Amino acid sequence: MSIWSAPTPDAPVTGTVSVPGSKSVTNRALLLAGLSGGDCRVDGAPPTRDTVLMTGALTALGTPVTTTGDTVGIGAHGGLRGGTPDFPAEVDCGLAGTVMRFVPPAAATAHGAVRFDGDPRARERPMGTVLGALRDLGARLRFDGADDALPFLLDGGPIRGGEVTVDASASSQFVSGLLLSGALFERGVVVRHDGKPLPSLPHIAMTVAMLREAGVTVHDDEPNTWRVEPGPIAVRDWTIEPDLSNAAVFLAAAVVTGGQVTVRGWPRTTTQPGVDVLPVLEQFGARIEHGPDGLTVAGPDRIAGVDVDLHDAGELAPTVAAVAALASGTSRLRGIGHLRGHETDRLAALATEITELGGAVTETEDGLVIEPKPLTGRADRPWGAYADHRMATAGAIIGLVVPGVQVDDIGCTGKTIPDFPGRWDALLGRPAGLPDGGR
Repeated sequence: MSIWSAPTPDAPVTGTVSVPGSKSVTNRALLLAGLSGGDCRVDGAPPTRDTVLMTGALTALGTPVTTTGDTVGIGAHGGLRGGTPDFPAEVDCGLAGTVMRFVPPAAATAHGAVRFDGDPRARERPMGTVLGALRDLGARLRFDGADDALPFLLDGGPIRGGEVTVDASASSQFVSGLLLSGALFERGVVVRHDGKPLPSLPHIAMTVAMLREAGVTVHDDEPNTWRVEPGPIAVRDWTIEPDLSNAAVFLAAAVVTGGQVTVRGWPRTTTQPGVDVLPVLEQFGARIEHGPDGLTVAGPDRIAGVDVDLHDAGELAPTVAAVAALASGTSRLRGIGHLRGHETDRLAALATEITELGGAVTETEDGLVIEPKPLTGRADRPWGAYADHRMATAGAIIGLVVPGVQVDDIGCTGKTIPDFPGRWDALLGRPAGLPDGGR
């Protein structure tokens, strides 16, 4: 890790950016392509760590994979396969929730043994819901350490499938992971959620829509219940749209500096939860316009406080919190208690880091209250990224207005945004790598 000085421009940020493809869409498309067994490609896949981890998982399971730029080719094969119990296939989950929650159900359909592990923080992330469901559906699991956590060994083979009831209130990925592979279970799968309200429901809608595009029959007409009929997954090519949650970081630059930023290729319709950032930015006082070049956000003269429920788009919380820390009024972020189980405890991390700059943040049961206070960069303590890409970009947003902010691990942004510092510099019109915050 290296300390990165966040640039503080002397003028409002104005520019046009292109952002990499959606990691959520990409990793669903890659898995469906691998499960189809066909000869197909995924265009627009961002060269991020999460993409590399998913393609690595497919390769470990015997799928031919070639990557050329932002195109991933999936070669024809006869089905996923593992190894022997003594020499299993090895899947590295890194810190990618889509790999650690989506790939085990797929591996349960493989022939042979598969061992899963990941980064040290990944061993702390919730896994019990999906692993317990797999056991109930007929999968065989053995654990190296704590039960229902990484690392573990999965003995693949035909999996019975059927009905399962889960509490997915900690992550919608538990539902999506079971649905994505459910068509290849002998009986298909019926997933019922029984617990607190589900977070990030748009991500489940994304999963259902993509399954249907792959020719899978999915029923979702009953609340909190999803039925996937058994059958093949169609061979098809996929094209990935821009990642709107990552785009929100660049749009926030316009809001906090009173500038104007355009994101190329913003889709008119989408299942990505990141689109929910637009009404939030409008509450902050920004103006939004769709045009032929993309979507443009113009920042306000004064940032208003907001009261927003981000339950369905919790991934936006660090970006929204960063803007709120620079607002003139109190902001309340609600419905995001589940973020305590993400790459890090994002609520505690945001409260800690904003407070260390002089801010006033209170954690509530399901969110944050952020009050307006002057912030000051600290030479003695950098903004902590916690190996979390969205925490790192939140520090960069605050640094646009607060001189002297440093981020302790800007490299972790590579999880979803290749060369984030270079893209940030380009938006600000700075030569790449300009030191000392660029003032």
